[in-house]
Amino acid sequence: MNIDLFDLRALLFLPASNPRAILKARASDADLVILDLEDAVKPGDKASARDAAVAAVAQDWPMPVAIRINGVGTRYHDADLAAVAGANCDLVVLPSVRSAEEVRSIRLGIPLAAMIESAAAVLDARAIARHCNALIVGTNDLAADLRLPDGDRAAMGYALQATVLAARAMGVAVFDGVFNAIDDPAGFAAEAAEGRALGFDGKTLIHPSQIAPCHAAFAPSVEELARAGRLVAAATGGAERFEGAMIEAMHVEAARRMLARAGR
Repeated sequence: MNIDLFDLRALLFLPASNPRAILKARASDADLVILDLEDAVKPGDKASARDAAVAAVAQDWPMPVAIRINGVGTRYHDADLAAVAGANCDLVVLPSVRSAEEVRSIRLGIPLAAMIESAAAVLDARAIARHCNALIVGTNDLAADLRLPDGDRAAMGYALQATVLAARAMGVAVFDGVFNAIDDPAGFAAEAAEGRALGFDGKTLIHPSQIAPCHAAFAPSVEELARAGRLVAAATGGAERFEGAMIEAMHVEAARRMLARAGR
């Protein structure tokens, strides 16, 4: 399945070792399902999870499906890499990337997403983005690496913006990290809205209940779409006045991009 990573909004992580979770994910409205071989899988279950992921992606899926392998330098990495090289997945997710060299070492012929989860990765994000197809911020590990009390997201503001800047500069998609409190829908909605405001294309999720609010947060509102349509229709080129504001070609391009993403 050929995928446009810029069209993805809701990216659902689940343990590849959990067949029930895989079954539920296949019936969900996630834009991408990521079968995890890393953090969500116990050391003793790594081999069986790897086999389960390869078997799962061999089936037909209603949405694109990815596999997150274990990171470079771990004792599971080489076996994971060999397994996904022959697997039918649409994307490979590489966690705990610390440098562009690590990304450059992956030769699979499959689109690759690199996870920005450390201070070193943030500082090398532009070079990392040059060698992959998407960046994903791993906010939990990033907060730990930055030694932030209580995983304070506000204190990660520079790191989040730097990752978005790197992705945009290199023309790759970029996705926000997970929200841990499954039973706090209002908190999730607020964080997802903030992610969209920062420029992220979508958000990674840890539970199917977060899919619908994620779509809602990253979709333009009715009012935004209506204004975008009026703007495109009214634009004649160059700087001009529109509904009390000055617009230029960049505003028209942004409006067209919004309408295209919404299928208008």
